[in-house]
Order: sequence, then C-alpha cells, then structure tokens
Amino acid sequence: MKAIAIDAYGPADRLAVRELPDPPVGPDTVLVRVRAAGVNPVDWKVREGHLDKAIPAHFPLVPGWDAAGVVAAVGPAVAGFAAGDEVIGYVRRDDLQHGTYAELVPAPERAVTDKPARASWAEAAGLPLAGLAAYQALQLTRTGAGDTVLVHGAAGGVGHLAVQLARALGASRVIGTAGEANHDFVRSLGAEPVSYGDGLLDRVRAVAPDGVDVALDLFGGAALDVSAELLTRPARLVSTADPEHVTRLGGSYLFVRPSTADLSVLAGLVDAGRLTVHVARTFPLDQAAEAQRLVEQGHVRGKVVLEL
Repeated sequence: MKAIAIDAYGPADRLAVRELPDPPVGPDTVLVRVRAAGVNPVDWKVREGHLDKAIPAHFPLVPGWDAAGVVAAVGPAVAGFAAGDEVIGYVRRDDLQHGTYAELVPAPERAVTDKPARASWAEAAGLPLAGLAAYQALQLTRTGAGDTVLVHGAAGGVGHLAVQLARALGASRVIGTAGEANHDFVRSLGAEPVSYGDGLLDRVRAVAPDGVDVALDLFGGAALDVSAELLTRPARLVSTADPEHVTRLGGSYLFVRPSTADLSVLAGLVDAGRLTVHVARTFPLDQAAEAQRLVEQGHVRGKVVLEL
C-alpha cells in the first residue's frame, strides 16, 4: 500500500511517500481503505518524538489518528461492521506505527462508527479526534442547560466543534476566544467572540460579569489562569494541553479516548444538522508535509485534511 512514513523522528521533510506492506487484520480489527485523513497538532508532535516516552513507537511509522473510509476487511471477532461499510475512526492504538496517512489502516473496532451520511469524506475525516476532544471535555464538565461556557481557541479544530456541541448540550451562552479575523466565524457558530492575548480576563468579565460555569482550555499556560479566575466552580475546568497546571487549579486533564458510542453521538449530530465540520484546506497525501506545517503554525480555522 501507499503511505506516508518516517524512519526516525524529525522535521516535516522526513515525511515521505512509501510503499509498505498491507497492515495486519487482528481478531477485533476493522481494516479501513482510507478516503480522507484528518491532520491534527498531535501528528507533528508524534513526528518530532514528543510522545515517545508515553506511547511506544515502531518504524517505519505512519502518522495520523483520524480517518474516514470504506471497510475493506474485518477480523473474525468483529460483529458490528462488514466490508463495504462507510466509517469514521479515531484510530489511536496502544503503539505508534499503523497510522491513517495511508491507503489502509487497521482500526480497533472500539475506535470506529458509521460515517455521517451528510458529511463529505473530508468533513467526516475532520470529525473524530477534534469532535471527541470537544465532546468528552464537555461531558467531563457536565455541561448542560443554562451554562455559560468559555471555549479557548473557538475558531480552531477542537474549538469550533466545542462551541456547537456546547449549544447542542443546552448551554445558554458560549464565549469563544479567537483572533479578530475569526470573530464573524465564531459568531456564526453560536458564540460571542472575545479577542485573546493580554487583557483577556477583563474582556471576558466585560461580557460575563458573573463569571462562567465551564471552561475548555486547549493551550495551557495563561489561558488556564484566566479560566480559573472566571469560573464559579474550579472543577468545571478541563484542559487538553497542560495536565499539571490544570490539576493544580482544581480542574481535569483530558487525553481523548477512542469511543464508538461517543463517535456515534457526534455522527448523529452531523446528520441532524446540529454539528458542522469546517474544513479549512485539503491536501493530497503526497503533500502531508505541507499540511503538517500549516497545522504546526496554528491559527487554522477549522480542520486540515488529507484526501486520498
């Protein structure tokens, strides 16, 4: 099969198209013929070796954890899928080797669900990791009716989905931090935009003088301190970026979990017209390095996707 792989950690120019053997199909594995693969910040962190101490790696290593495609084969213990099914998956395994930047990816059955019919392949591929991060964070904070929710990075991959999901869960207000160029986009999602940077605490207080009920952090650092100042209950703070800092502040750290059930909820919301994945740009597979460089720069509105 054709895939993007690296033989050692390093810069983006190590990402190269390779011919690799087709991956194995384990007993509880769904082999997916990939039509599109989401590109996430964790992908370049994997490429540079930042997860080396947390997750064992085997080279050649194919990056990528997001996929949308068609089931090519299933293992003998798989009951919920069959060849020909259109699926999406957050294909995070227990090691790093068989990623989604490839024509074929072996996905544990627990990591996939049916593709939302209303979504294009690119939109579907942009949903799993970012959507699960947003949804699991809001579930962890028990976001619900009447809540005022603060989402940092509200125009980004996770953030733009978190705004919509908070609304779907019944939040009465969503305040989203974003650069001024993205304020209209954030408004279109259902949030009140606030510019990030110095003075953020005062700007949020100006629109929410009574504070906020829930805060979702994607960056760590100063954004966490601002969130803690604004929250009525520190336990309703969650971060996907800074485990030590958020724990000191009384909140929770989230490392996204594969979940068929959660993915099914997200796919259902897409098909119901209540959740939309904004795709900022697509790249062909052989331009994976350019795609990762764009994501690494930050400030992407929505998602970047590879199309196969």
